[in-house]
Amino acid sequence: MSDAISPQQFHDADGLEDWRVLLRRAHSVFRTGSFAVGVALVDAIGRLADAANHHPDVDLRYSCVVVRLSSHDVGGLSERDVALARGISRAAAALGVTADPAATLELEIAVDAMSRPAVRAFWHAVLAYDEVPIPGVAESAEARELNDPLGHGPAFWFQQMDVPRTERNRIHVDVTVPHDVARARVDAALAAGGRLVSAEHAPAFWVLADAEGNEACVSTWQGREAPEPTT
Repeated sequence: MSDAISPQQFHDADGLEDWRVLLRRAHSVFRTGSFAVGVALVDAIGRLADAANHHPDVDLRYSCVVVRLSSHDVGGLSERDVALARGISRAAAALGVTADPAATLELEIAVDAMSRPAVRAFWHAVLAYDEVPIPGVAESAEARELNDPLGHGPAFWFQQMDVPRTERNRIHVDVTVPHDVARARVDAALAAGGRLVSAEHAPAFWVLADAEGNEACVSTWQGREAPEPTT
């Protein structure tokens, strides 16, 4: 069992410039430039992970490798993630591979519901996702989300409504980005014709809407003691 560390503690550690915390995991994108170099990096990551008995999620693409680190036993980050992240960065540097942490992203779909279990059951059936407890939230029939068992698709979570909503907008997108690019992402969305609905809980999240009122939250790990996004 490892002691949990906070996102701030992770970012305060030395040698982690290649990494950004999104939600409960540390992420990086390594620009390999070719599939062969990507395979070599994945092989190096595999050796490091086996030696540490700590295994990340790794996504190999033609010109990049995406790595996500977390410690399941603490439901977030631990010192094991710090050590493995450093090792992966060293392995990438030895291969001449550079990191692009600003490219990291987590996408979630939030569904507003009067009865979260009833609405969740529909999406569970349609998606064939795994139904899992929400980390850091007391276990209950309400506090559960749906995750892609293959780790490719966005998570679906369900937000309690206080009163029925008759208009069409009942689903919004949560886009979690590195904390050091969030403000630029918000500004770009506003420059593209969007509008700011609320910055009350920034930097945890900004609520934005497009020209027709469809909403998205740009979120970071910072200020997560704030309430979950509401629309």
